[in-house]
Amino acid sequence: MSAGTPPGEPPAGAEPPGAGPLPAGRVGRPHGLDGSFYVTRPKPRLLAEGTRVTLDSVERAIVRRAGTDGRPILRLEGIGSREAVEARRGSDLTVAGADAPQLGEGEWWAHELEGCEVFDSGVLVGTVSRLLELPSCEALEVDPAGGGPQLLVPMVRAAIRSIEPQQRRVEVDLAFLGLEPPGAGA
Repeated sequence: MSAGTPPGEPPAGAEPPGAGPLPAGRVGRPHGLDGSFYVTRPKPRLLAEGTRVTLDSVERAIVRRAGTDGRPILRLEGIGSREAVEARRGSDLTVAGADAPQLGEGEWWAHELEGCEVFDSGVLVGTVSRLLELPSCEALEVDPAGGGPQLLVPMVRAAIRSIEPQQRRVEVDLAFLGLEPPGAGA
């Protein structure tokens, strides 16, 4: 999730953001003998006790949540042994978008931004390939429209003018990054 300008109204017939499954993490190594395990690539806001997650096409409730946000430990209903965890190690955990917590104004799930076109003052810069979680902030990884190396745009107000995921559009300020918009030097 990230900060920015609140999105506008969805176009008619558009699927609401978060309607699909959201990645919540992956099953990591077992913790103890009771079926508990560490979660790798965790999305802590999605991993609260009682939340229903999907693992290997089966929906299960989180019956225990321990550890930290950076290294959560979970136990899921129906998984009661170290061997059962090992058999699922590396499997994805997802949460139905409809069951995800509400995000605040100016926050989005990463999948809502992936594929958005990026513009600077109306000039196409490229397309968001993914949202990166860097140590100091999140950043949009942008594939330039004209090819070349990927561009990283930090998710800070000085670099991002607006984000409109329903319109699949992000407006940035390349001057903040010390860059010129495509075609500006021609």
